Amino acid sequence: MNIALIHYTAPPVVGGVESVLSHHARLMAGAGHSVRLLAARGEPGSDGVEFRRLPLADSLHPEILAAKRVLDAGRVPPSYEDLVRRISAELLPAVADSDVLIAHNICSLNMNLALTDALHRAYRGPGFPRLILWHHDLAWAAPRYLPELHDGPPWDLLRSPWPGAIPVAVSELRKGELSRLAGIPLGDIRVVPNGIRFEEFLRLEDRTIGLVSKLNLLQAAPLILIPVRITPRKNLEFALRALARLRREMPDAAAVITGPVGAHNPENQKYLRDLLDLRDELGLESAAHFLADVEREVLPDPVIGDFYRLADALFLPSLEEGFGLPILEAGICRSPVFCSDLPALRELGGESVVYLSPEGDPQDAASRIAKTLGGSPTFRLAASVRRNFRWEEIYRDRIEPLLLETAGRRNPRGAGS
Repeated sequence: MNIALIHYTAPPVVGGVESVLSHHARLMAGAGHSVRLLAARGEPGSDGVEFRRLPLADSLHPEILAAKRVLDAGRVPPSYEDLVRRISAELLPAVADSDVLIAHNICSLNMNLALTDALHRAYRGPGFPRLILWHHDLAWAAPRYLPELHDGPPWDLLRSPWPGAIPVAVSELRKGELSRLAGIPLGDIRVVPNGIRFEEFLRLEDRTIGLVSKLNLLQAAPLILIPVRITPRKNLEFALRALARLRREMPDAAAVITGPVGAHNPENQKYLRDLLDLRDELGLESAAHFLADVEREVLPDPVIGDFYRLADALFLPSLEEGFGLPILEAGICRSPVFCSDLPALRELGGESVVYLSPEGDPQDAASRIAKTLGGSPTFRLAASVRRNFRWEEIYRDRIEPLLLETAGRRNPRGAGS
């Protein structure tokens, strides 16, 4: 599919909408579509996305600014029709081979009303791409813009339905505002939120990204980190039994044991096999991940650091410890700590961690983890973001189906105004 996205500016210009454009274009191109960004300012990306410059789309173009000053005062400047005509001359060739055009904020804000008008006049013509109007902001719903808006054309274009175009809002709030402003039924407005690209935001190592994807760790809630070697004194069978009981209260709980098999006792390899058997017996094949069973090489420190930043909690059920470095590492990452009640660990954790009996009932450990995390707004927000606001899932579940539906629609040629 040939897809064009239009805004006043595009990356590397910095802004919220520009960031969204970048992610949308990347994901669409990654899905095999031919993608073109249309804007006055911007540069071609490194992901195969084409950039086409439309100088008069700029909200800061001197002629556009001069026209806006007159429009803000409630008058249509003498140059307005000529601007609309010239913008149309830039726009139409740029979208001639596109199947879908996605306009970001152009139909919502009064930054360049001549561009809004040119698009409005063009989209119902023969051969014009199917149109999606993406609403990030609504001038008519924002008090700061109201002094610049006036009844009648062209200002009313920002609060009128565009027949045949598909309206998209970035939140339920915007959806409700758009429905009230334009009289569009709520059921006709799609909500597609903005997202976050975890690996980029957290600057994850490539090796971490591969493991997270392979093990589907971003769906875990909570994700428990156990950063220890595979050796009996680490009491990992207790951790597995506690995880099995935790999943009765928090069904999506998962754990990652990051350490290798202990290097100084040949029995440790048998211990790992016993742990894997216990994992299978407890039904934790997709929830308890021994990276020593997944990766042949020891993970470097940057990857271990990534897991600390990704995890919702640290679990250290050791039978004995002389120090307890993971407590310090978790503290630096502001991660809650659940650990054995051992003198060395109390020396480090003080009153700031949750202590458990390493030889007690795993159900008690599970209940305390569930109670602590379940009552944590920080954990609840992190879990929600991981599940609902990852760009890849937003694209798969909302944007791609919208594109396919839009491309299947007939061009609204001759639709009434």
